[in-house]
Amino acid sequence: MKSILLLAILLVCTTATAQTPPARQTQPLIQTPPISPTPPADELAQSLFAPDLILKYRQDIALDDAQSKSLKELVQKAQSRFLDLQWDMQAEAGKLAQLLRASRIDENVAIAQADKVLGMEREVKKAQLSLLVRIKNLLTPAQQDQLADLRRKNP
Repeated sequence: MKSILLLAILLVCTTATAQTPPARQTQPLIQTPPISPTPPADELAQSLFAPDLILKYRQDIALDDAQSKSLKELVQKAQSRFLDLQWDMQAEAGKLAQLLRASRIDENVAIAQADKVLGMEREVKKAQLSLLVRIKNLLTPAQQDQLADLRRKNP
């Protein structure tokens, strides 16, 4: 999905620069603002626990039946939501790709469609984070510590 969006942006930039005469300067054509400081993905991942990690070590952390049942329900519900979101997102990304294939692109329409795709990506990420937070909240602090230790020892 990100590759389609990146390709779309690249195509728009290429189309825009192909229509302007070459400049006699050594500066890049597109100035990018500095990236704002955000924590690396690994840092965020170290604070949360994926379902497969919990299943792998469920006996080691003494996951009880109620926790196991709740975990299963959370994952099943999330998988259904992810499927719906991904299905819709692929359809919208296809529309964007179709728009960008035209010889002349209506910029406002293309940007609006890109906003739809990005909004759906945001919803997927939000649903993923929500699942991981709910999973962490199922675990006791002792289980969280045990999982963190197990993850460090067995990467």
